[in-house]
Formats: sequence, structure tokens, C-alpha cells
Amino acid sequence: MFAPTKTFRRWHRKVNINQRRYALCSALAAASVVPLVMARGHRIEKVPEIPLVVQDGVEAVTKTKDAMKVLKTLKADSEVEKVKESVAMRAGKGKMRNRRYVQRRGPLVIYNEDKGITRAFRNIPGVELCPVTRLNLLQLAPGGHLGRFVIWTEAAFKKLDQVFGTFKKDSLLKAGYRPPVAMMHNSDITSIINSEQVQSVLRPKKATNPCHPRAQEPSAQQGSDVQAEPDGEDDDEAPQGCQGCRCPQALNCDSALFFHAWNTSLCFLKKK
Repeated sequence: MFAPTKTFRRWHRKVNINQRRYALCSALAAASVVPLVMARGHRIEKVPEIPLVVQDGVEAVTKTKDAMKVLKTLKADSEVEKVKESVAMRAGKGKMRNRRYVQRRGPLVIYNEDKGITRAFRNIPGVELCPVTRLNLLQLAPGGHLGRFVIWTEAAFKKLDQVFGTFKKDSLLKAGYRPPVAMMHNSDITSIINSEQVQSVLRPKKATNPCHPRAQEPSAQQGSDVQAEPDGEDDDEAPQGCQGCRCPQALNCDSALFFHAWNTSLCFLKKK
């Protein structure tokens, strides 16, 4: 089903709810890893900490100028400048379909209760908002890339245990759900291998075996009586089956007989 585009095309795919929750938990965990956030392009060099948690008073901000003051206080205003500088014309026919410009993604503000925070931050370029009870994977990992820069309010950060539960307690909002447990407590394999506990029980490194010299031809060995004849000087010892050519004497098939006769004729013509 290529063209023309039909409205009844199967646009969406159903995904198991447990898989969606697993992906959401993974995206939340990646938002707390500084290298992943920086690798996604966010400018967080001057941000005091990751994850960034602010007081609940931010939820009562209603003015955009006050929201910008909050971002400047958190040293996150460089994210807004990055988004403004990234505005570019969209490639393709989307320009004619009311999506003329594209821009980068800025910080994601997650709140617990809307007391005016959505009205204050909604007009800042690149900034998105989301309640903690309705987290969206498309916002936490835009384009499938983990590591979104997230600004949490204190109440929203504390409510995560109620939304997703803990390793020892089920969620209050998702029946019987607990976050996935990591298979490895420490994923730094290099530090584990180089640790004293592991190195102390390993066997010592084997000594490298000396290289054995390759066998040389008899003509190249010193003290050998066998001397190789140079090309063109042992014509007298050519097989008797042909007139001076170097063909095998034992011929076991028809094709070999044919090529032997052909070489014999060529040798005869050359001598003439």
C-alpha cells in the first residue's frame, strides 16, 4: 500500500503494556546518566546536578519571564539558546503542510500538580512539560535516543515510587507492577576484571613460545649437495612423452591427452 495514502492504513502497532513500561523505566534511568544526556547533545556542563530536582514552588510560577529566571538560576538557559540557534527550514514537502520549521529538543519539565507551570513554560522554545502520572516515552526518548535532560519538581520525583513502585513494594497506580531489576549491580566490566579480587585468583600469564623457523628448500639450505637447475638449462632431462615440453608423462584422462597433444604441437611449431 504505497500510493495514494489511505486513511485506513495500519498506522499504529500494538505493544505489550509490560514492554512499554520496561522501555519507560529504561528511559527514566538513562535520564540520570550524565554521559548519555551529554551524548544526546544537551548542554549541561554548568548544571549543578543530574537528575535535577527543584522545589515545589516552581509549580506555582505563572509568568514566562519568571520561568526564564528559574532556568537561568539552574544554569539551563543555554539549552534554550541552543534551541533558538537550531531553527531551520524543514527538508521535503512538509514545508507545505504546516510544519515549515524544525528545531532541537530542550529540557523536559516533569511536575506533580499544575498550578500555572504549564502556562509559564509552554512558550519557551524547546521546553516540554509532562505530569509525572502520564510520562510519555516519546518525550523521554525523542527519536528513540535515550538521555533526555529532565527537570523534576520535588513532589514529582517523590511520587515515582507510587507510580512505578520499588524493588520491594508494588506500585500503587499500576496493579502488581515493580520496576525491572538490573542483572548486574556493577556494569563496569573493566574495573571488575582489573580488581584485586579477580586478579589474585587468575593464573599467571604464560610465557610466549619462541617462533619456529620455517622449513627452507633444499637448495637454500647450507651444506646441501642438491642444486636446483635454473630455468632453461635442463631441457635435456625433459620427459620423453613430448618433444621438449614439460608435460606430465602419466596421462589418465581424455582431457589430459588433448592438452598433451596440443602442447606437443606447439613445441613442434616453435622448433620450426
